[in-house]
Amino acid sequence: MSIEIVTPRLILKSIDESKVDQVLDYVLRNKVFLEEWEISRTSDYFTVEMQREMLVSDNFNIENGQLLKVWMYKINEPDRIIGTITLNNIVRGAFLSCHLGYRLDLEERNKGYVTEGLSQVIDFAFKQLQLHRIEANIMPRNAASIQVVEKLGFLNEGLARKYLKINGKWEDHFHMVLLNEGLE
Repeated sequence: MSIEIVTPRLILKSIDESKVDQVLDYVLRNKVFLEEWEISRTSDYFTVEMQREMLVSDNFNIENGQLLKVWMYKINEPDRIIGTITLNNIVRGAFLSCHLGYRLDLEERNKGYVTEGLSQVIDFAFKQLQLHRIEANIMPRNAASIQVVEKLGFLNEGLARKYLKINGKWEDHFHMVLLNEGLE
């Protein structure tokens, strides 16, 4: 499944391994910045081979309906990735739910790109994928991320203690949830 969503300032699209150089450029540019918010990475993560493998794996999971991942580009810079938005662990049946993840380039913070992109991905998830629930788990110290999801209508359903191991340390996370109220 190929996905492309255009917003007033962004192109959000799925990509394949032919864009591995753009992905590696993004990952290397943001290595230090994202370290605080992501799992610990080994040196092989920062190689073209590993990024290619990950793109192949992502596309396999997209085709199987377990993942939706789009890469963010500014319309006026169509060859430079500025972030990602991912709906992972998509579960069908009675659950119709997924987990939301996103990340943004250090240089593009505080410009509204994540809010703009997320609003369209949420719309796609609810209307096209017919999901009922999107869950975002966010560390309490990540005030900017909490502000973004609250702006989009997510509600805090509580604190999950030591929920994810981030940068080598078990971190508490707020369990933020958005429901598709239009889905019966």
